[in-house]
Amino acid sequence: MSTPLNTEQQLAAADGVVEYLAAHEKKSMLRFITCGSVDDGKSTLIGRLLYDSKQLYDDQVSALESDTKKHGTQGEKIDFALLVDGLAAEREQGITIDVAYRFFSTEKRKFIVADTPGHEQYTRNMATGASTADLAIILIDARKGVLTQTRRHSYIVSLLGIRHVVIAINKMDLVDYSENTYDKIEADYRKFAKDLGFETITCIPMSALDGVNITKKSSETPWHNGSALLPYLETIKVRSTLADKAFRFPVQWVNRPNLDFRGFSGTIVSGSVKPGDDIVVLPSAKRSKVKSIVTMDGEFDEAGPDMAVTVTLEDEIDISRGDIICAGNAPAEQTDQFAAHILWMSEEKLFPGRQYLLKTANRIIPATVTELKHKVNVNSLEHMSGKTLELNEVGYCNLNLAQPIAFDPYKNNRRTGAFILIDKRTNATIGAGMIDFSLRRAQNVHWQDLDVNKGVRASAKHQRPCILWFTGLSGSGKSTVANLVEKRLHDMGRHTYTLDGDNVRHGLNKDLGFTDADRVENIRRVGETAKLMVDAGLVVLVSFISPFQGERRMARELVGDGEFIEVFISTPLEVCEQRDVKGLYARARRGEIKNFTGIDSAYEAPQHAEINVDTSHMPAADAADRIVDYLQGNGYLEGR
Repeated sequence: MSTPLNTEQQLAAADGVVEYLAAHEKKSMLRFITCGSVDDGKSTLIGRLLYDSKQLYDDQVSALESDTKKHGTQGEKIDFALLVDGLAAEREQGITIDVAYRFFSTEKRKFIVADTPGHEQYTRNMATGASTADLAIILIDARKGVLTQTRRHSYIVSLLGIRHVVIAINKMDLVDYSENTYDKIEADYRKFAKDLGFETITCIPMSALDGVNITKKSSETPWHNGSALLPYLETIKVRSTLADKAFRFPVQWVNRPNLDFRGFSGTIVSGSVKPGDDIVVLPSAKRSKVKSIVTMDGEFDEAGPDMAVTVTLEDEIDISRGDIICAGNAPAEQTDQFAAHILWMSEEKLFPGRQYLLKTANRIIPATVTELKHKVNVNSLEHMSGKTLELNEVGYCNLNLAQPIAFDPYKNNRRTGAFILIDKRTNATIGAGMIDFSLRRAQNVHWQDLDVNKGVRASAKHQRPCILWFTGLSGSGKSTVANLVEKRLHDMGRHTYTLDGDNVRHGLNKDLGFTDADRVENIRRVGETAKLMVDAGLVVLVSFISPFQGERRMARELVGDGEFIEVFISTPLEVCEQRDVKGLYARARRGEIKNFTGIDSAYEAPQHAEINVDTSHMPAADAADRIVDYLQGNGYLEGR
């Protein structure tokens, strides 16, 4: 039975605990990611690190031994991967699907490690883990050498701003710890990575399963002159990134609990701030000084990255959620057009011209990829031409935004230079981007106000301008009905113009084919042209198959409320095919025409069209009358 501690001993013990906790709190933090091809041993490596650095409790070790008997893939040896592969599907398949984060600490440093998937289809998860890391451990199976996935992950790691990599040449036990094998892999990797901009590339031979060169140097590799993995991670110096950057504070909430207090709440993404500091608010460019930094624990003399605070200012200036407070002497840039790298994360392709939602650190706004300048070949790092991006591909693009954003180039600030793209229809994240630079012409191009404007032009024509957008399958009767509507409007003295799909392809869109990417660009150009004609005060009749909801929605959003009228010619496919006015369906069925809507290319029917017409039940003349009646009944044909 142990002897109870006296008061003096208890105080000494308490002081020791306080000192230990204080020392632990002051340790530096290293965030790192493990990545590489599937089954290279990433989860095993992390499990071995936790086990050998004494980070596991006895019950965790017991559970690991029990799980090894049930799910293990290493025979009688402990399967350390099971410490990290928490998902049932991962255990059954022996692969990592999700990003698993683990915290551990040694006497010298604290660590947060992200174990990321190796399968190509989960590259997007790997990018998520890399976005906050300071260092990457890229594993290579000694039996297989540098693979395509190794190159892909290395390129993405570089693109996301990680400048320190460890090349863990794993499973050396399966090649008898061959120095020649190790040297060849190291030479192959360094040759590939010489242009990726890494500050340090450190190669370590190891066996994660057997613990060779994990926490200490092993006699199995006497020819290895470098460090073991854990001592290297404990001592590598990575430059502080966020604390040394300019102050950036996206406002998440205007905090006004009473008439006597008005503060701005959010999380500091970079830099630091103190009372008395000069600040500038974007986009308004209003200036002030910081009065106080308030938290639940009281007022602070200084606050830095990742701290959630409320800032009060000396002046009453208008600030809203989504604004960003910057250092007064180093404000962020503003732009509505920029060039960026995009990692595509969706099975649906990226199409230039299609509108997406862009989310930055502080705003969500509509955005369009206006041009795909090139794609990147991850094997050679060569630039390739292309019209679309597919799942896991990386491209360099120009983007146009609905309104300006505050930003820093990604190479200068990973927090304010990053964005994601969101599908407007499904709300799914479909791309991750890194802003390179503002397209400078955008800063010098301003809208010119004209005295003769849309209202004046429309008034002179005694009508309300609008777009009648006819959509439907080939042979549905779009062009026939649109032609009849224009004749009736012309007889009534109205000013119109028809943009017909076939006619436009003889000029404006002569260079476009019929792939999905070309169809998107086809509609984008027609939408912009129709917008100009509405500005001229015309009633514009647009007759295009326009198979995708996204592009019809984009065309609608180009003009004002009530200026876009969707006319769905809903004639069924079988009726259109029976008509086969141009013989196109028959040729498509024989395989002579590719990408034909309704046969081997999809048609997305409107869900909420203003007018729905089925010409299999309604004569074209009656359909035209119905559309003209709609225009008259809703005031489009009345003078202003």
